[in-house]
Amino acid sequence: MLKELLKKWNPVCRCVCMLAAVVGLAMTVQAQMPQPPGQVKEGEKAVNEAYLFAHMMDGDYWRLYYSVSLDGLHWHQLNGGKRVFEEYRGHSDICKGHDGRYYLVGNSGDDRPDIHFWVSDDLITWKHYSEYRPDLKSIPDYPTVMMRIGAPKMYFDKASGQYIVTWHTTHDLGKTDLPEPYWAGQRTIYALSKDLKTFSEPPKKLFYNWDMATIDVSVRHVGDSYYAILKDERYPTLDWVTGKTIRICKSKNLTGPYSEPGEPLSPSFREAPMLIPSPNGKAWYLYYEQYPGVSYGLSVTDDLDGKWFQVAGKQRPDWDRYTMPDKVRHGCMLPISKKEYDALSAAFPEKKDETKTGK
Repeated sequence: MLKELLKKWNPVCRCVCMLAAVVGLAMTVQAQMPQPPGQVKEGEKAVNEAYLFAHMMDGDYWRLYYSVSLDGLHWHQLNGGKRVFEEYRGHSDICKGHDGRYYLVGNSGDDRPDIHFWVSDDLITWKHYSEYRPDLKSIPDYPTVMMRIGAPKMYFDKASGQYIVTWHTTHDLGKTDLPEPYWAGQRTIYALSKDLKTFSEPPKKLFYNWDMATIDVSVRHVGDSYYAILKDERYPTLDWVTGKTIRICKSKNLTGPYSEPGEPLSPSFREAPMLIPSPNGKAWYLYYEQYPGVSYGLSVTDDLDGKWFQVAGKQRPDWDRYTMPDKVRHGCMLPISKKEYDALSAAFPEKKDETKTGK
């Protein structure tokens, strides 16, 4: 009797066991995003050996902190999470200049009339270099300009031997139904300089052939083209679905005319884009802040004119393909040498002696 009962139930038991095994396997095999392109394979030499992220912190806006990375994806903060240069104020942006030294730009507040520059041989010790007070009232075709200078940035263009300094300045829109008229009125302004001591006059609109609210613009020269990475500063609505996203436009010349911005490279409510080349030099990593200081996003491409995809990070450890220190806010990223990485790590140890002075 028992043998006959087992014979009847054995097929059912086998099916149940097989189903349980499949479910168990599915639970252990998690969804995995492939590693982003651009990493150095075994036996290859890195084109870009290391990276510096100069940034502010949530709760300590305008100040200067450092984080570093060896692969452009996994970042750790230096100096025990404390400031690295007490004198600095601004939205940090650093570039290597005409004389091989590093230059840092900042300002004390959007309502201040001056832009300041500092210089360093090693990214460790900075000294004040120059000051620039743009005549905002002289900007052509900008009659209702407001006396505001937001987030100055700079780039040294080797091809022309000039720096381009960009910032955003808003204007009075008058009566408007647009949400956030102060931000909807922002336009990107620029000036040129050979030495960051004298500047072209008057300052001008960078995107003079089309009209759109833009902030946080960085210019880069890649190949035969110039690319302007920007934040679309209109508020997102059904009439303007690209609002508050990161976009990119292109020109054959440093000062334009630039093409109208392409499709969004990020979700909405992202700002402060930072573009770096990958370690093997064959891909591009574009970071942007999900504000206000919630997290960072990353989009990747192998062609600035091509397609982009967004990488998983700051979600769950088994999915993440990049990591950022907690509470970092926007600034700039740039490639550095391994020697510079080691020097920064020695000058600003990751674990700082709490008995020393510093915030």
